[in-house]
Amino acid sequence: MVKLDRAASRLVKAVAVILAIACMNFVLIRMAPGDPVAVMAGEAAMTDQAYLDELRARFGLDRPVHEQLLVYLSNVATLDFGTSYRQGRPVADIILERLPATLVLTITAFVISLALGITAGVIAARRPGGWVDTVVSTLALAFYATPLFWVGLMAILLFSLELGWLPAFGMHGATPPTGGFAYLAEVAKHLVLPAMTLGLFYTGVYARLTRAQMLEVQSQDFVRTARAKGLTEPRVERAHVLRNALLPVVTMAGVQAGHLVGGTILVETVFAWPGIGRLAFNALLQRDYSVLLGVFLVTSTMVVVINLLTDLVYGLIDPRIRFER
Repeated sequence: MVKLDRAASRLVKAVAVILAIACMNFVLIRMAPGDPVAVMAGEAAMTDQAYLDELRARFGLDRPVHEQLLVYLSNVATLDFGTSYRQGRPVADIILERLPATLVLTITAFVISLALGITAGVIAARRPGGWVDTVVSTLALAFYATPLFWVGLMAILLFSLELGWLPAFGMHGATPPTGGFAYLAEVAKHLVLPAMTLGLFYTGVYARLTRAQMLEVQSQDFVRTARAKGLTEPRVERAHVLRNALLPVVTMAGVQAGHLVGGTILVETVFAWPGIGRLAFNALLQRDYSVLLGVFLVTSTMVVVINLLTDLVYGLIDPRIRFER
């Protein structure tokens, strides 16, 4: 019963955070310069005032801001994100079309960064100060310090244009295969460069953090006691050192999983990946505020959910951890 109360409390807090973010995003978008009605009217070569008033009335932009906010929140409560100014389609449908591509990219990059980062950190911590440790630390720092767009462009130049090993743009070719396995293989081939570009930055973070935590845990008394009992070094490393060293890594991973979603805007633009990051970038240029608000709300919800899952992973790694609220 107590656990259910704690879970309910955390869910209520999560909903409150999402509601606050939705309100803040709406106000900031409305404060941004530029009038979507003027942009649409200019492209249609219809600049008379009657046409502008008709467009504002159609999209509800003629109401006061506080009324627009209340209407927006009531619609969001029913999962109605409004209609795109540019495409004339429900925003929810547009986002659902793009969301799978972003999830594939972010999950793949997340798994790559965690696997490579933790593995590299463990290897570097085995012999601190050795040449392996030096190489891993140098590469981790280089990955962390290099801008994502530069890595993406260099990867395109090398692996696509120079060597011709991997495709540079898109999620699949102009005519994607119809077979299931063939289609997955096509998507996987296009996924390599953007996923590695997005994941390498976080690989450096996890490698350096894992190495530092491994070295710190190795010097503690319970590790020396485990070795004195005759446990093998691989078992000490796996069951005692690594398990305790992973807690800060999980904390960082939970925080940066949300950053991955934000990082997709740049990576998806560089590689023309058809996800919600590129959708948000195009919506910003086109002043399509309904789509932009929908993308912000979906990504914010994803970040909140990821943080809730991170709390659950804490308990799996270390059962001694309990959350009072």
